[in-house]
Amino acid sequence: MPQGLDRLRAPARGAGVLVAIPIAWIVLVCVVDVLAPSHIHLGPLLVAAPAITPSFGGPRTVGLVAALAVVAQTVIGVLRDPGELLSANHQAQILALVLVGASLVVFCVLRERRAKELEQVRYVSEAAQRVVLPPLPSRLGPLRTASLYLAAEAEAQIGGDLYAAARTASGTRLIVGDVRGKGMAAVSDAALLLGAFRVAAHRQAGLEELVAHLDRSVCWDPEPGGAGPYDETFITATVLEIPDRDGRVRMVSCGHPPPVVLREGRPRTMTAARPAPPLGLGQLTDPHYHVEGFPFEPGDLLLLYTDGVTEARDPDGTFYPLTERITGWTGSDCDAFVSRLRRDLLRHVGGRLDDDAVMIAICKQDRVTTTRRLRVTGR
Repeated sequence: MPQGLDRLRAPARGAGVLVAIPIAWIVLVCVVDVLAPSHIHLGPLLVAAPAITPSFGGPRTVGLVAALAVVAQTVIGVLRDPGELLSANHQAQILALVLVGASLVVFCVLRERRAKELEQVRYVSEAAQRVVLPPLPSRLGPLRTASLYLAAEAEAQIGGDLYAAARTASGTRLIVGDVRGKGMAAVSDAALLLGAFRVAAHRQAGLEELVAHLDRSVCWDPEPGGAGPYDETFITATVLEIPDRDGRVRMVSCGHPPPVVLREGRPRTMTAARPAPPLGLGQLTDPHYHVEGFPFEPGDLLLLYTDGVTEARDPDGTFYPLTERITGWTGSDCDAFVSRLRRDLLRHVGGRLDDDAVMIAICKQDRVTTTRRLRVTGR
């Protein structure tokens, strides 16, 4: 059974305890009304019992409580004065309880149906994310990685942000990017680019050729109903190559936020001196992809991210100061770093992002540690 549907049934486990509250209320109103003077009538208060039950119970629980309320109203009429049971006022109260109870049961049925549909959509979304955008492996040769995708919409687990990695004979190639736009069109464009990267990362010898191939793979057709030449699809991206036996990363930046290298608690932003235009605009500009490099030594942590991180705002409108916030952070545990960054980012924005965000932490082990581990595992 999908985990989402299982979570839907979780509240029902506590309903058996909470249902005692409306039942106790019915008993209390019934006893007090029977013992109260003849001019005091508390029967209308019985409607509170079925009214609060939908907050924790389903249609059956609500129907049971509503039926008990009707029975209690009938018992009150019989015990106070059998003739009162036939009065128009008492019958009107019983009819009102019946109508309220029936309405609440219908409401609960529709609510559960909607909740099941929503959970099914969420389950499909999670499955699509696992297929299109699975988490990076925790190990890529001598590299240790951790990745996290934060969706701005709670019901959407995937959007236009993307990332992928591929092992080659000499190292690891990675891409992180952000598709212009939102919705299913952005997801489709992201899936297209990721597929092209996973195929070409092993075939293209040079990083320049790889990025040129990715640029050609991006659909440039105008969107339906587009108003002009600026309606094309484009994707900001950074493509990197991290050699296994070299301490220098090669990078092509296509209009994407620059990587950050954290060394001994001091972050350094690796801004490209000659960035290329976003992928998909190469047909307009005919760019020359310039490969740049920066040092990445054992003990360093390389952070890749999308603009959903740096453009996240707090309630006062202040952008998230990424390098300032991670200054002083130490350690080579990528998972712990990403978890800490996630908590800090969500604390900055007050718990909810306005845009999707991707964060990837990459740590490089020294050669001695890697060699020893390979000998122990026999790989």
